[in-house]
Amino acid sequence: MRTANDDCVAIPLKEFLLTEQRCPPEWRPFNLYLCRDDAVVFYVGQSYVAFDRVWQHILDGFKGRSMLGRFILCNWPAALRFTIELRDARSAEFANVGHDLNAAERALIEQYAPCFNDALNPRPSPLPARYVAPGPTIRCSRSLGKLISEARHAVQADRRKAWRAEL
Repeated sequence: MRTANDDCVAIPLKEFLLTEQRCPPEWRPFNLYLCRDDAVVFYVGQSYVAFDRVWQHILDGFKGRSMLGRFILCNWPAALRFTIELRDARSAEFANVGHDLNAAERALIEQYAPCFNDALNPRPSPLPARYVAPGPTIRCSRSLGKLISEARHAVQADRRKAWRAEL
């Protein structure tokens, strides 16, 4: 389920992948991002265009250059249920830190104690046992096109399930 308002977008990773690296114009102002499941935040980051940075993590995961990207790929297909949240440091949520991007990221790290943020995070949340830590072995195809196809099938299955529940 996708949720959005002027200050935040929360979208399942499987739907995020269907954007196929084309940032919707209304998402360009978002400069903070979180990757999470229902219980724990895995990572908090910042970028001038958070959407592009999340894609960079995914692509760099194939090459072992992003811990977050590698984590997603090592936990495929369960990772399709992860949520990507995009936020804006200029929103009312961050007025108490003067809408400063670095301070907003720090506030989110302090609030959520993400598993993979080492800096500014004295007590990272433990990684839930149901997930595999990022490592050398990934559990999915190395083809981005195939991953996107799997995401598309998962979204279609969710829609069919929702449609049947409405009957």
